Amino acid sequence: MYKLLPLALSVMLTACAVGPDYQAPAPVPLDGYSQARALATDQQAAEVRFWSGFEDPQLASLIDHALADNLDLRTLLARYQGAEALLRGARRDRWPSVTLAGSAAEQHLAEVQRSDPARERVEQYNLGAVASWELDFYGRLQRAVEAGEADLQASAADLAAMQVAVAGQLASSYFALRGQQQLLAVAEENVELQQASLDIVSARVDAGSATEFDRVRAQAELDALRALVPQRQAAVQLSLHRLAVLTGQPPAALNEPLSAPRPLPAISARIAVGTPADVLRRRPDIQAAERHLAAATARIGVATADLFPRFTLGALLGSVVGRDGDLFTAGAESRSVTLGIDWTFLDVEGVRARIAAADATGAERLAQYQQAVLLALEETENGLVRYRHAQERSRWLQASSEAAQAAVDQARLRYEQGYIDYFEVLDAEQQLTGVRSDLVQSRIDTATAMVSVYRSLAGAPPEPEA
Repeated sequence: MYKLLPLALSVMLTACAVGPDYQAPAPVPLDGYSQARALATDQQAAEVRFWSGFEDPQLASLIDHALADNLDLRTLLARYQGAEALLRGARRDRWPSVTLAGSAAEQHLAEVQRSDPARERVEQYNLGAVASWELDFYGRLQRAVEAGEADLQASAADLAAMQVAVAGQLASSYFALRGQQQLLAVAEENVELQQASLDIVSARVDAGSATEFDRVRAQAELDALRALVPQRQAAVQLSLHRLAVLTGQPPAALNEPLSAPRPLPAISARIAVGTPADVLRRRPDIQAAERHLAAATARIGVATADLFPRFTLGALLGSVVGRDGDLFTAGAESRSVTLGIDWTFLDVEGVRARIAAADATGAERLAQYQQAVLLALEETENGLVRYRHAQERSRWLQASSEAAQAAVDQARLRYEQGYIDYFEVLDAEQQLTGVRSDLVQSRIDTATAMVSVYRSLAGAPPEPEA
């Protein structure tokens, strides 16, 4: 039996893994983005830590905090650690396993079982080491290791994708907070401006140059503007709560540190978009989809290996004694070597069904990968569209705001001089308050659109700097 070991080793060295060998899908043949022509862009790939370009230390600190403490990231980190443990187990299965086994037994014998009439009981004690080794002639275990490695890499990519998502969500929420603070400031300024307008109307009513109707309308407009203030205050609080939870803290944890308003980031004059190949190479969701495809391909080999016999080499070295013997003495030695064969040739249809299921899973993973590629390209193109149009909208709203302010100044002057009635002043003031809010909102939209573009381009963030 000892001649089996070198024979098994020689066969394993010449054996090959059954099932298809994995080949990565062909890259998408695209040279650039259609929307890039309408923007000032660079072919240089985007910075990985895209938020560093906003030059906001508070934002950078919050994102580093989120990457360390966000609970969604901790969930995926635990999943990665689980995949790592499973891979260690799959690798360990390729090598012999050794267990230590022992037992102590006492049996009362019936009279017909006794070889010695005076011996009513039989005692037996044994202790030994048992080794078992599956000989991977057809690559079943090798394919399982390949699948485990791909699963681990997919889990790492999923973790990196969540890092990108968390960083992008936090940046967008941070800019939403700063924008809501500006909208609150605009609402409070509008209240002050309308109060000044009401004072002018009241003075003219008292002087007999205006009617009480003008004062009532001015008061109604002031009350309407005051009603917007608590709405803006609530939006600020909601943004603060979102930021705190994204960083793994209770909702009210950031109320004080972030209460002071800060301006929105300066909008980049140029965006480094790189090429579609850069995006597909660097985006972790694409990497995860490709690794899931590789794992599914390897599992086709695992299923295919069941068409062939499975060989297991076993060995036992131990000691067995009775009541009067001593373990590990010369006469108590027990040893054996076995070669086991397990072959499901009577269940070929069941094996082929599992192979067909593995093939179908591989086709599913391929379609998911191709869909992930298309969605990544769509996300990038859509982000560029939103960013371009948000920039254009902001420019027009800035011009509109300046014109509306000039119109209000002239309307008030003409009203004080008696050339127009208060209705025209009110109309100009309402237009100004609306366009000022729209301008701030457009700046929020532009900032968050810029974050979306960088999220779609940049790929996985590196480890936070020490």
